[in-house]
Amino acid sequence: MPNTKKGKQAARRERVAALRAQQKRAERRRNLITIGAITAAAAVIIGGVAWYAASRSSSSSASAEVMPPGVTGTATVQSAAHQVPNTSGIPGVVEYVTTGWPQTSHNGPAAQALAHDHVTGPVTYSVTPPVGGQHNATWMNCGIYDKPVPNERAVHNLEHGAIWITYQPSLPQSEVNALRAFVEKQTTISPGGAAASRYTDLTPYPGLPSPIVVSSWGFQLKVSSPDDPRLQQFVNKFRASQKYTPEYGGACTGGVGTPLQK
Repeated sequence: MPNTKKGKQAARRERVAALRAQQKRAERRRNLITIGAITAAAAVIIGGVAWYAASRSSSSSASAEVMPPGVTGTATVQSAAHQVPNTSGIPGVVEYVTTGWPQTSHNGPAAQALAHDHVTGPVTYSVTPPVGGQHNATWMNCGIYDKPVPNERAVHNLEHGAIWITYQPSLPQSEVNALRAFVEKQTTISPGGAAASRYTDLTPYPGLPSPIVVSSWGFQLKVSSPDDPRLQQFVNKFRASQKYTPEYGGACTGGVGTPLQK
């Protein structure tokens, strides 16, 4: 009997040991499965974060501002722009002679109409900011820039029908933001089949005679607030207008520079 009891006890111990071994093996399998799942999930998360960062970086690079290059060469001094009575119907607009150049007419160079010549070097303009005149042969891409742009390229944009909104660098950021919102709400247009653009430039301009000045080819308006309703009236009247644009259908894209916002 004692041997029988000892045999039974030994058998129980073996069964218990076997059961515990089985439980440990099962526990190890569960741990391995859990670790594998965590590792896989971590890889997915890390990969997703890396993709997001790369896409953000790519997007940021694609929209990074590139200022239009300056110009070098023989300097030109613009003849005094000839002011005439305001016929725009918008109070406060200053108007300059624009017709008859370069064709011969009664209102051509002899009457001090704004010239359209292409020049390679810098131009000293008679109006601040310029409203037309000699300019560089390569225009800049229309849009919002947060630094001053070369006059000679912006004037070429005016010739193509763009509106150039300039502001004093000291203008409060809230008002700069309001001007940006104003530009961004303008519709894109395709005058004469040109590539779609807002045909509007916004840049700071050191030495500006007013907090904000809006210009088109031959017309200019000084305002003190981005809320002035005449800003929109000016854009509506002169932007890519067949009546007022010297080179209607000229492009506002395909030039130099990458604006913050087109």
